[in-house]
Amino acid sequence: MKEILFTGSGVALVTPFDENRNINYEELEKLIEFQIENKTDAIIACGTTGESSTMTEKEHLDVIGFIIDKVAGRIPVIAGTGSNDTRTAVELSVHAKELGADGILLITPYYNKTSQKGLVEHYNYIANEAKIPAIVYNVPSRTGLNILPETYLEISKNPYIVATKEANGNAGALAHTISLCGNNLHVYSGEDNMTLPIIAMGGLGIISVFANALPKEMHNLAQAALDGDLAAARALSNEYLDLMDGFFMDVNPIAIKDAMNQMGLVCGPCRMPLTSMTDANHAKMQALLQKHGLI
Repeated sequence: MKEILFTGSGVALVTPFDENRNINYEELEKLIEFQIENKTDAIIACGTTGESSTMTEKEHLDVIGFIIDKVAGRIPVIAGTGSNDTRTAVELSVHAKELGADGILLITPYYNKTSQKGLVEHYNYIANEAKIPAIVYNVPSRTGLNILPETYLEISKNPYIVATKEANGNAGALAHTISLCGNNLHVYSGEDNMTLPIIAMGGLGIISVFANALPKEMHNLAQAALDGDLAAARALSNEYLDLMDGFFMDVNPIAIKDAMNQMGLVCGPCRMPLTSMTDANHAKMQALLQKHGLI
């Protein structure tokens, strides 16, 4: 069996910015403590939700290092180090390992994309160079590229590729992947509203946007599902499904940042080209938060 980086709920942590859109390390530390105090099982630093695509390489590594230092071994920290340039992904991954990351998250190449053969070569090259446990990230709605079950089987043969964050929306394909790879590839949901079904299929948890705002609730949902208490997990999933969907009413992480700011979890604006929500969507978010007693 491959190394298990975490089970339960890993938060895809937002990166707070100040009014000038500089990284707000004071608020970042507060968000880290909020997550740990509320039972989050792992922190994923500088992923899509963390807006790594608008960071310089120095900022990217500084944020990863800051999170690792502040977490201080209390829970695992997984660093987003993927790129559509294989060499850049290797460099970021090696630096993240040197900073003390427990693992790395590697998105599929985007825009230039690649073939399924290219995916195997891309992931194997990064894993063999960095030599750190890696979670591959499949989100074709963002990247225009999907990892097929047979490709998962090939990359699962690499000892450093331990898991996938799956967000392709195809439960049938995921069932084939799990059947083919078995314990050679662990699975995390990449979609909050699929946490329960993916754990029921054999997944180990969720890499969550929702957990930015409600870490304890997502931990409890994932843990109930892992414990086989499907009634409790189903009740939590149904209770918060509207929020899970609402946090994606705009391009991620616009909506979750709007919600967090309304809740007093200060994370500031997004960096351009991401912008603020429309007044109508801001009002919809306010109504959702009020419905759940969060503001």
